[in-house]
Amino acid sequence: MSEAVLTRQRKQWPESWVAAAFVAPAALIIVLIVLVPLGRALWMSLFDIQLTRPGVEPFVGLGNYIDQLVSGNFWGSVGRALFFTVASTALELLLGLALALLMDQPLRGRWLLRTIIILPWALPTIVNALMWRWIDNAEYGSLNALLTQTGIISHYQPWLSNSDTAMWMVILADVWKLTPLVAILLLAGLQSIDREVVEVARVDGAGSWQTFRLIMLPLITPVILIVLVLRTMEAFKVFDIIWIMTHGGPANSTQSVAIYAYQTAYQGFDFGRGAALGYLIALVIMALAALYLRLLGRVGQT
Repeated sequence: MSEAVLTRQRKQWPESWVAAAFVAPAALIIVLIVLVPLGRALWMSLFDIQLTRPGVEPFVGLGNYIDQLVSGNFWGSVGRALFFTVASTALELLLGLALALLMDQPLRGRWLLRTIIILPWALPTIVNALMWRWIDNAEYGSLNALLTQTGIISHYQPWLSNSDTAMWMVILADVWKLTPLVAILLLAGLQSIDREVVEVARVDGAGSWQTFRLIMLPLITPVILIVLVLRTMEAFKVFDIIWIMTHGGPANSTQSVAIYAYQTAYQGFDFGRGAALGYLIALVIMALAALYLRLLGRVGQT
């Protein structure tokens, strides 16, 4: 085919059509794997669908949503999810910032330090959860062995079977895995700072703490807010690490809202309420993300 014919064909097709043709396959995939399941779940949430009662699916409208909003079990799981989110995100941010500042220093072998720090994040979540379940084991766990041999505790403790400590053990496992990710993101923010600004502050007599508080911290605040958005969204809907370590127990002390939704739908065979819970979780996450993005917008305007 000659170049003149190709030129005429290009002129016959508007650029918007060509762009749409390239985007269409990806848009179709998104519709099939995202929008269709979301629409199906929304439809299910409007009906009383229980596998123990096949063929009987009465329309209840917003009844499933109302049932959950007035349920103490739902709000209890939301409270536990929020506690997990706040505690894990705060610890990850503080430890991640400390590690980022350490990795930002002109030390020998920084590449080795960064490699070692990133290893916990490289582990699959299932492997990480199983490892920490063994560490916290009441009979042969290494945590009990360490604490008894150092005299901190006098006898082995059932960390994951005690409702007072189980959530903290899960938080510890989550912090150990995801702090490296937070550190790498904050390190990228630190390295984007113009070093001349830092040097000028030090020449003017600012100490290390003043330089960090007055110069570096304000400059990386947008990065910190982005990290908070990502970690809050992931932590609030946490499921895998808690399920593997405690199954939401003991006595529902680690039952997050995602685990509550799973138990409602797949163990209680109540798909209608389970679908409604899924949408309620999504609404809470969207509200948290909107709050953070609004804060990020304010920071960007200053």
